[in-house]
Amino acid sequence: MNDTEILKVIEDLMREEDILAAMVSRKGFEGISDPAKFKLNNVQVWTALQNTMDDFFDIIAKFSGTGLDKIYFELGEYDVLFFVLPGRDTALVSVIPALANRGLLEVEMENARRDILKLLGD
Repeated sequence: MNDTEILKVIEDLMREEDILAAMVSRKGFEGISDPAKFKLNNVQVWTALQNTMDDFFDIIAKFSGTGLDKIYFELGEYDVLFFVLPGRDTALVSVIPALANRGLLEVEMENARRDILKLLGD
């Protein structure tokens, strides 16, 4: 996996005003991101996200064979979107304001996921 090229895709996604954080991640909060570009500075949200992400990756691992494509959850005034990378224990994850235009951001996330999959050779 070419981390530099994937990071460019993530940085392009971060240009969206309502995407507060984006990363390609797996269980254990491991992955590719540029925290310096994150617009979300709420430590409580990051702590809660870190504590819950592993549970969501367990769900992804358990149900990915059944066609699980996306997972969403609300975390206070934020929504967290997981766009699963098929055949992997990895997802493109973003944090957005709860009142953001999720439909528009889903299109951007899907485009980014497709770009990442191309870079991965899928």
